[in-house]
Parts: sequence; structure tokens; C-alpha cells
Amino acid sequence: MASQTIESYRQGAEVHRGDDLCRTKSIQLLEELGLPRGLFPLENVEEFGYNRAAGFMWLVHKKKKEHTFKKIKQTVSYATEVTAFVEQRKLKKITGVKTKELLLWLSVVEVYIDDPSTEKITFKTGTGLSDSFPVSAFELE
Repeated sequence: MASQTIESYRQGAEVHRGDDLCRTKSIQLLEELGLPRGLFPLENVEEFGYNRAAGFMWLVHKKKKEHTFKKIKQTVSYATEVTAFVEQRKLKKITGVKTKELLLWLSVVEVYIDDPSTEKITFKTGTGLSDSFPVSAFELE
């Protein structure tokens, strides 16, 4: 049932294919939303879609990727498909992104910047735990 709902958001979306174009478009969207450009450090991106009316975006890439954000020593895993609903300074109802806490992988369900002047970005997991980091840790490397 949930996938039917997701599919309905894909209709009417602007869809791009090809690694270079998809990465460029996803970075442009992050900039437009006031979020750091390096939140999706993906390679071999096959498809990027954005339904502006619904505020829904997705990225599809060839294989699952783990990335460590060096400045904060935080490892994040990206499934082959990442989806999110977007608003200004916020990604919510995220699927396909997990963060490693101690020995556990926790799903990241929301990312937001409450107050840009603090230069902090907050990541909230499905368990309700959240952690804030400097925005600068997620700039393009």
C-alpha cells in the first residue's frame, strides 16, 4: 500500500537520468532548500526525480553506499534508492538512509536546520533519537 502512495508522487515529477546531471540537479535542490550540498555523497546515480508540487524527491544509484563524513567521524549508509519529502531547510519521511550508532544501524527519518544562524543540522532517527552537527561537516568534499 505504501509503495502505491510513493508511486503516485512520482507522477508529474521532473525526472533526470545520468550520473552527472542527477548529481547536479540533486545539489541544486539541496541549495534551493537551504541544506548542505554534500548530504547525498552518491556515485553512479542513475535517476533523480523531484515532484515540486508534492515536495517529493528520490535518487536511485547502482549500489548501496557507505560514506563516512570525516569532520564528524559519522558513517552513513545509503540504499540504492533514497526518497524524501522536502521543505525549506528540511527533509522528512526519509527512506533509504541509515546512520551507525555504536554497533547499530538506525534509519534516518528527518534532517533539518531549525535556525540557520546556529549553523547546526539535526538528524532524527526512527527511534526518536536525534543528534546535531555543524552544517560545515556536510559540505561537498
